[in-house]
Amino acid sequence: MTEDTRPEAYAELASVGPYGVRPGHALITMVEPHPGHEYAYNRWYEDDHYYAGAMAMPWMYAGRRWVATRELQGLRYPEKSAVAQPVSAGCYLSTYWITQGRYDEHMKWTVGINRRLNRDGRVHQDRTHVFTAFQDHEVTVYRDGAAGPRDYHALDHPYAGLVLEVIDAEGPEQRAELLEWLGSRHLPRRIAGGPAAMVTVFRPTPLPGDRMTYVKQVEGVDTRLTLLWFLERDPREVWADHFTGLDAPVAETGLGRVELVAPFIPTVPGTDRYVDQLR
Repeated sequence: MTEDTRPEAYAELASVGPYGVRPGHALITMVEPHPGHEYAYNRWYEDDHYYAGAMAMPWMYAGRRWVATRELQGLRYPEKSAVAQPVSAGCYLSTYWITQGRYDEHMKWTVGINRRLNRDGRVHQDRTHVFTAFQDHEVTVYRDGAAGPRDYHALDHPYAGLVLEVIDAEGPEQRAELLEWLGSRHLPRRIAGGPAAMVTVFRPTPLPGDRMTYVKQVEGVDTRLTLLWFLERDPREVWADHFTGLDAPVAETGLGRVELVAPFIPTVPGTDRYVDQLR
């Protein structure tokens, strides 16, 4: 007997609502596999969860996984971070784009599918969510103006590295001021002539009340900003000249504090490359 999957509903849903290509929203999730479970976690995520728990969902149209080896973990700062305790926690980062205007529809699906995956024993429990949040896109700053890939290409373009930067503003009003300063003044200057082709800026949104219990509620919904710097070179090659000291200019504004600056390189799908370099 053929299972009823209600195919007629797909045609109906496809005919309504936004369907542009802009990344209006993102899922940014930094996870730490428990010691001794690194290989099992990587295989579960690569072989199953990246697809069944992410890319197969409606309106999540691009994704990429990143990894921080122990060498890359050692570059992180500040040592006392409100995001990661210790600051080295969270050696895998996954980033996904969601179509602008489709956040609510995607959230309905993701809650439902993750309940089903959990019920069917397809969720790897030996891991800790260090920093997991759905986010709304605020601004993208490009190094080369209209030339080069756009933000909607960012997770498909073969960038050599990524830097995750998390900033906590002093309050909601200060976050608005900080966002204006970042987008119009600081980031255009900082990115000019450097190894980052673009930097995207997001603000977190609260997770639904019926989320899975192993994912904690998002902190700093009214005060936090999340930046993703997309690099054309390995972050280890450019760290000293371009990514140390990102915290100082923010502190000088008096509007907030950098809580994490963390470099990553892309994983190689279908392999266990770098797993033996995590600890």
